[in-house]
Amino acid sequence: MSVYTDRVTLGTAATLIVPAFHNAQEVHLHNMSKSSNQYIFVGSSAVGTANSIHIDPGDDLSFYLPAGDSIYAVSDPSGLDVGVLVLRK
Repeated sequence: MSVYTDRVTLGTAATLIVPAFHNAQEVHLHNMSKSSNQYIFVGSSAVGTANSIHIDPGDDLSFYLPAGDSIYAVSDPSGLDVGVLVLRK
């Protein structure tokens, strides 16, 4: 098993935050902001503020990502950081 970590500054354009891998991945995302109304939206390459789930300020999101899939994110407002921890099996 390997570990992948990153801290990514997001904008309003979709940004790749978890690259595809040949095996399944255990993904943990953290909205690094502590201020209210600062959301990170995650999803496919078509992610946007109107079509995706969000991570509240200071909150985490964890899930298993199937082999070959990737995750993108945007932030509202622009300039927020997302912490990324991925366990690759």
